[in-house]
Parts: sequence; structure tokens; C-alpha cells
Amino acid sequence: MYLIVFRKALLNQRLTIVCKNELFWCGRGLQICRTKTTAPKNYSDYESMRRSYNPPVPLHYNFAKDVLEQWEMKEKNGQRSSLPALWWVNDIEEVRWSFEELGFHSRRLANVLCQVCGLERGDRVFLILPRVPEWWLVNVACIRTGTVLIPGSYQLTARDIRHRLQASGAKCVITDDTLAPLLDSVATDCPSLRTKLLLSHSARHNWGNMTQLMGTVSDEHVCVNTRSEEPMTIFFTSGTTGSPKMTQHSHCSFGLGLTVNGRYWLDLTERDVFWNTSDTGWAKSAWSSVFAPWIQGACVFVHHMPRFDTSTVLKTLSRYPITTFCTAPTAYRMLVQEDKSRFRFQALEHCLCAGEPINPEVMWKWKELTGLHIYEGYGQTETVLIAGTFKGMKIKPGSFGKAAPGYDVQVVDEDGIIVPQGQEGNLAIRVKPHRPFSLFTEYTGEPERTAECFRGDFYLTGDRGMMDIEGYLWFVGRADDVILSAGYRIGPFEVENALIEHPAVAESAVVSCPDPVRGEVVKAFIVLTAAFKKSDQKELIQELQMHVKRVTAPYKYPRKIEFVDLLPKTVSGKIRRVELRKKEWEQKTSLN
Repeated sequence: MYLIVFRKALLNQRLTIVCKNELFWCGRGLQICRTKTTAPKNYSDYESMRRSYNPPVPLHYNFAKDVLEQWEMKEKNGQRSSLPALWWVNDIEEVRWSFEELGFHSRRLANVLCQVCGLERGDRVFLILPRVPEWWLVNVACIRTGTVLIPGSYQLTARDIRHRLQASGAKCVITDDTLAPLLDSVATDCPSLRTKLLLSHSARHNWGNMTQLMGTVSDEHVCVNTRSEEPMTIFFTSGTTGSPKMTQHSHCSFGLGLTVNGRYWLDLTERDVFWNTSDTGWAKSAWSSVFAPWIQGACVFVHHMPRFDTSTVLKTLSRYPITTFCTAPTAYRMLVQEDKSRFRFQALEHCLCAGEPINPEVMWKWKELTGLHIYEGYGQTETVLIAGTFKGMKIKPGSFGKAAPGYDVQVVDEDGIIVPQGQEGNLAIRVKPHRPFSLFTEYTGEPERTAECFRGDFYLTGDRGMMDIEGYLWFVGRADDVILSAGYRIGPFEVENALIEHPAVAESAVVSCPDPVRGEVVKAFIVLTAAFKKSDQKELIQELQMHVKRVTAPYKYPRKIEFVDLLPKTVSGKIRRVELRKKEWEQKTSLN
């Protein structure tokens, strides 16, 4: 019950932040004493940032030792702002941990993993918790012990969990009361599983109570001296296409490589409060809820919402001194539909998105709501930030910016040959003669699928795009999402961009649909906004088709439209166009 008691002790506590020319936060009161600016804080301009980024990769590296313990020491010596390292809230309580407190609790948990659970360096730990403070403790404790963390989304089913446990050979699982029954239902099918830790107020048969066990061990622990290339974490890909793959990252690829995200794209300092809304099972949670902000010594802010609620998000951005905010384009599409007159965003000064392309229309509406641009980033589970719009750059709506430091991003053909600017091809990262250290190690246990990602001198992302004359990159679609209709190549994203500009469209997904004349035609699945749900559907279909013809090339308009209540999505919030497309083509097969 140690952490539970610790949480309660922090209720109603007041935090005063004293930073020159920064934010002053006293209880629920907020005063702003710094001017918002779009100028970068950690670099002068994009080109100099690219030139200067060349970090040495040491033989040994451990994020807990080389980053977190260093911030803990600075904190003790009064060399860091008084912001917490972790600031967690829900509707009734708050937890604020300094780096010193984070270290104290994570060292205890590290001793539980080693001494109580008997885990050794390289053993795998499957973690499935929602956004609770203990999720962060497990992340740090695994890094300290050299065990390999495998995060899973809280939305996983028993079937998903069984697959992940069997494929990974995890020896330990950590979860809570809600998902413990699912774990018990599949445990007998997973012979490698030896230890089960439960985050709970009560006991459960055959489970160790994590909080109680932490109260029985020492808070002294020495980090394992991990090698830089040693496995640190494994993420199962979100499964946009094919079965989930075990994407392995090393201690340096994320622990050091995500400096690019924190220092340059997020542009964080130790005086920033950063809120990232990613699901805890998605690699973006590692990006922006652990490594990138703490590399910079920033405060990680968390609001534990059972489900995404637009009103709660906007109230939180208004109520707390959050300076930097990152969420998915899907969330922004929902947020911009709220009444902007109800909220004031006094502290907010930098907004970002990643996970899927964002519609320019949504960017413009967010600018109206907050006065701030959205800086788009592009990356994958296999990488850190591949490309993005960075402060100081010209923003081109529809483009996700330029190559990130550390990566040479090009557009190549099927043979790995660079194509001319303005021509569509495969988005790729140069890996020869020097492979970027921030690239994933492998798809664990699948050398063939790993090899398939590489062509010539390049790693292929699996996405289609093009580069313009200024070096800006433009997303066309997943390699298997591009629609070929009567000789035309149509990217679903550009049609979705056109649709989202219509007031009737809350969200859409565009896929190919079989056609006897054109081979394929564009079909749009549309979620309507509340004001249009009772409209005449035939008339609305015609109106939407004409709208797309007006705002983009006429051949791109959706010849078929289906209104739906929800779109299928991955656990990380990406639209599963593959599922919609498969349904359409299977119907054709059955009719034949």
C-alpha cells in the first residue's frame, strides 16, 4: 500500500514554481509571466541543427543512470527548476514526483524485480497498465535492471495477450485488477511466464502485490552496466497491415536517439510542462512520455482519463500550466469541434501531433482556437522522429516537414534508387554506409521480415510520399493504401483532407473499392457531425461528392460513400483502412 499512501499524502498539496521569467503556479492559481514565442529554445535554425547533431555513442549506456540520475543530482544541488519530474492528475487526486522521488521508488521496484521475482538481465517483462504513476516506475525499473520491457495497450483482449506472451517468452507480467482475470485465463498457455505482479489495493491468488512488495525491499540499487546496443524494449507494432511484429530497440536507440524528439522537435527545457496523450502500449508513449521529455529534464504531465474526452482535455490545458502539448490528429479533429469561447490557453505555447497525417483544415481550426500552429512529426515504432516541422521552419499544411537530425530521408523507387523531386515513391532512410544508431535493431525472431524492410542503401518505411524542391516531405499513403483508378494513383489522405473541410464530416476513411470498369474506385466511410446525422443521405452524398470535386482534382472524388457510426482503429488510434478495404474486396469475391 506504500504508493497508495504516498499518493494520498500528496492530495491538496500546493506546488509553487519559482523560475525567473517563467510560470508561477500556486495551488489552482496561474499567472503568466513569459511571452509566447515560436522561436526555438534549443537551437538557432533548422540547418545548423542538422549540421551540429552528431552525438557519440558510448560503449555502455543506461538511461536511468546516464540521464535520470544526473537530473536527480542536479535537483539535489539546486541546479534544476522546482517543477516535478512527473505530474499526474485525475478527477480526485494528484501525484507529483521529483526526480529524487522517482529514483527512490524505481530503485525499490528494481529490487522487487531482481530479488523477489528472480528476473535476470535480458529477461522480458510484459507491462499492461493504464496511465497510472506506477507505469512510469516499471519503465525505469526495467531499464535499471537490464530487463527488456514489453508494453501492451490496456485495450488488449485475452487473445492479444496470449499472442504477445507466447511470441515474446515474457517471464513476468505486471497489470492491475481489471486485466488480471484475462491474464489468468491465458497463463496456462504461456509456459515461459513465471511471475505475476499486481497493482491493487487487495490480494489475488498466485499474484504478488507490487506495492506491498516494494515496502519490503531496500531503496538502494545499482544500475546494470548495459551496453548501448543491448536490447532495452520490444514494442508490438500496431498492426496497420499484417500481424504485429516484435520491434526491438536498444538502450541507445531510444535512450539516446530520442534526444532528437525532446531537444529539437518538442523543443523542451527543464522549465516546460509537457502533456502527451498517447496510449501506454504505443511506442509514442516511450517517445514522448518517458525518454524525450526526461532527456531534457522537463516535467511529464499526465491526465488519467478512462476515455478521451474533448471537454476534459481543453479544461486541463486551460487549468494547468502546460506549455507543450502533443496528441494524435484524430484527437485534434475532435477538439476543434468544441466551442472555443469557453477556454483560455494562457500557458500553452507549443502544439504537436504524430501517428497519422493531420488535415490542413484541422490545423487552421486549431490556430483559430488557440492561436498556435500544430507542428507535425512523422515516425514509426521502428524509429525515432524521421521527419517533422520544427520551430523556425516555414509550415506547409499537408507536409510533415523535413528530415530529422540523424536521418538522411529520401524518396526511392522499388530498387532503392532516389527518384526526382516531385515524383512519388517510397519514403526511406539511408542506412549505408552508416546505419543510424536510432533505428530499431530487428523484428525479433523474424529475420526475413527484417530483411524485407531494406532495399539497396535504404530502409523502407512502408509509406509512400514525395519530396518537393525545398526538401519538404509529403505523405501519399501506406504502400498498400494507394488507390489505382482508371490509371490514376489516388492517395486516401488527400481525399480525406477534402472531406474534412465539409461541416458534415467529423472523420473519414478512404479506401479502394472494386469496380468492373475502372478496376478500383474511391470509397469513403464517413462519420457525420451531430448537426448532419438526420440529413437526407442521398442528398448529402451528392453534396459531399461535389464538394470533393471542387476542392481537389475531380477524378479523386469518392464514387461510393457509406455513413458509419465509428471507424475501425488500432489501439494507438490509427484508422485501420486495411480492414475496410479487405471487407470491400471480400464482398467482390463472394459475389463472383
